[in-house]
Amino acid sequence: MSHVSAPTRRVTTATLAALRERGEPAVWITAYDYPTAVFADRAGADVLLVGDSAAMTMLGHESTTSITMDEMLVFTRAVCRGAKRALVIGDMPFLSYQPSNARAIRNAGAFVAAGCGAVKLEGGLRVAPRVRAIADAGIAVMGHLGLTPQSLGQLGGYRVQGKTLAAAQCLLDDALALQNAGAFAVLLEAIPAETAAFIRERVDLLVYGIGAGPHVDGQLVIAHDVLGSFVGDIAPRFVRRYAEVGAVTEQAIRDYAADVRAFRFPAPEHCYPIDDEDAAEFRAALRPRIEVAS
Repeated sequence: MSHVSAPTRRVTTATLAALRERGEPAVWITAYDYPTAVFADRAGADVLLVGDSAAMTMLGHESTTSITMDEMLVFTRAVCRGAKRALVIGDMPFLSYQPSNARAIRNAGAFVAAGCGAVKLEGGLRVAPRVRAIADAGIAVMGHLGLTPQSLGQLGGYRVQGKTLAAAQCLLDDALALQNAGAFAVLLEAIPAETAAFIRERVDLLVYGIGAGPHVDGQLVIAHDVLGSFVGDIAPRFVRRYAEVGAVTEQAIRDYAADVRAFRFPAPEHCYPIDDEDAAEFRAALRPRIEVAS
């Protein structure tokens, strides 16, 4: 009797809520391409965030504000093709939602059409109308508070946020504004663990962290940070490297280049064989040219 494996059950926002109820943290990681999405999905990641951090990790920009919707959608479609179980969330890039509700809905819808199960945008009270418009359009939407890279100019650079009780209260007010606008979750970035706990205790939202300590409903990391493949000078305190893919990649290419220059590659085992009779004909045909060349 043949056994048919059960279809993989896709992670949804309801799945994430159930994880919180059971006290199990959700595992988030960024992904920007098909192979990373496949590997992360196989490894059991619950959520793949197609972050606007692709501007820096994939395109070499100095900040996240340079990436466009068209570029984000290319990365998103690739990730969605690779994710069979994980929930894919699209990160709405700079100026894709700020100008108007209509633009926010249209661009959020483009992420959904590309295969996302939800979208993320930065800000609290000031973007609450956009969150409400997107949610009213039937799209799951989450917020992002604390260190918000699209607002670095206002924040004064990459600085820890929410370091005082008063600052934590401001972040809480923003989180409550997102909750009231219909968001299902919020991501807290680069804030003290105490501030994250303070917020999580006072909202009904799912609360996730990237550099926000352990008192949240799950952790997000940038794939290039934990794999050791980010090219740049930014090295957040909260990052733990689990591999050195960048160094391994560079060394592999150095070894390849050395073999090519020393005529060690391609070796006979890398060439397609032919029959002895055909090989003899080739040698006969090639010999005069070799003699002339010599």
